[in-house]
Amino acid sequence: MPSHAQNDVAEVESDGSLQRGLSNRHIQLIAIGGAIGTGLFMGSGKTISLTGSSILFVYIIIGAAIFMVLRAMGELLLSNLSYKSFSDFASDILGPGAGFFVGWSYWFMWVVTAVADVIAITGYVKFWWEDVPLFLPALVIIGLLLALNLPSVKNFGEIEFWFAIIKIVAILALIIVGGIMVATAFTPENGDTARVSNLWEHGGWFPKGAMGFLGAFQIALFAFLGSELVGTTSAETKDPYTTLPKAINAVPVRIILFYVLTLAVILMVTPWTKIVPENSPFVSMFSLAGFGAAASVVNFVVLTSAASSANSGIFSTSRMVYGLAEEGSAPKVFALLSKNGVPRNALFLTSVLLLSSIILLYSGDSVIGAFTLVTTVAAILAIFNWAMILISYISYRKQFPERHAASSYKMPGGVGAAYVTLAFFIAMIIVLALFQDTRIALFTMPGWFIILAIGWAIVRRNPNSARLQEKAKLERTQALDIVPPREKDKTL
Repeated sequence: MPSHAQNDVAEVESDGSLQRGLSNRHIQLIAIGGAIGTGLFMGSGKTISLTGSSILFVYIIIGAAIFMVLRAMGELLLSNLSYKSFSDFASDILGPGAGFFVGWSYWFMWVVTAVADVIAITGYVKFWWEDVPLFLPALVIIGLLLALNLPSVKNFGEIEFWFAIIKIVAILALIIVGGIMVATAFTPENGDTARVSNLWEHGGWFPKGAMGFLGAFQIALFAFLGSELVGTTSAETKDPYTTLPKAINAVPVRIILFYVLTLAVILMVTPWTKIVPENSPFVSMFSLAGFGAAASVVNFVVLTSAASSANSGIFSTSRMVYGLAEEGSAPKVFALLSKNGVPRNALFLTSVLLLSSIILLYSGDSVIGAFTLVTTVAAILAIFNWAMILISYISYRKQFPERHAASSYKMPGGVGAAYVTLAFFIAMIIVLALFQDTRIALFTMPGWFIILAIGWAIVRRNPNSARLQEKAKLERTQALDIVPPREKDKTL
């Protein structure tokens, strides 16, 4: 297969390879969409109730850790444009076994997340049409997303672009409305006056103590799931040397704007003691401002947010399975591409698996419990993949010092920052073990890794898989000899 490094700005590569059909506009909005999870709109009420105003510090800390992960990922991806995703560089740097575990774990993470999203979408549709059959919204959204992703990768970029626009407009509207309410000292009937001091006047910054503060991390972590999505788009990005750094470097500003500032405005308008965990703070704020249609509007925003997440799941799982199949770690039928460079069979696989959401929809009262389980599983798998990116970076610095020296996009803080961030994720695993609702999912996760270990034992004994892995490694090595002129200029 031709190296992606040979033509990093071409819109469509030669037949048999992924397209580079994602422009800077697409990548920037995909990065924004990945940073704004559904949990911000619907789950922030519960998070605030657990920890009070210190929720702002929770998002700042997690955001800083995610930024370090993305910077490490960015340096690794740009060090060799033949890397299609982080499972590729894990395989190249840590060994094919690591790539196998990372690839399939990331695949599983997005499958369970997309299943949860499809179930959530059904609930949001029932807000307007209460008598709609449970299976109908699920079938419609799965069929629609599949149909939109099949023609080309550019379609995925366009879908995510507009989904992200909707999220951004909703958040900016909340910040503006809330800011006006604070500036005018708005006082609703039987309510507290909107003012900045509401942030610390109701029990201080840490009203629930250390355990309340730690308890918020388990929910907030899931909100950041998808931040690494720009890494799975790298093989289909026009001019990656420009677009990836721009998308990653903007992450801190986006976290401050979309999480910290948004939640700060909510807490200024309504003291954390008055926020109802079961309700969306977005709905409550717009309702206070006299916007009667707030519930329907926010329901629409959350529905599109869930659809965006499901769309990301369909995209990322198909690309990950495609990469695994190229290396012999998945059936070779998933390595086939359409004439437009889309891994069609891998897309069908994910879509079929999403149909399991219909089974969960008819499982009665256990759906809520299943939601908690699958979202915690997804968060644990996300931590695993983020940690493997950091471990790959640490090993890369030891194995390839010349590649790091030549890089124009180095991770700030280097190996030291990678170790500190890795320690943070280890601490997060310990935190998950402290709480009953996440402990169950945490303790079931070894079963998944046992399954992967058995799968890898089978794959490594397959002569064809070993041949494909060697071929992929050779292609990645050869790609290092082909550096685009722009990157040569940067590294001089």
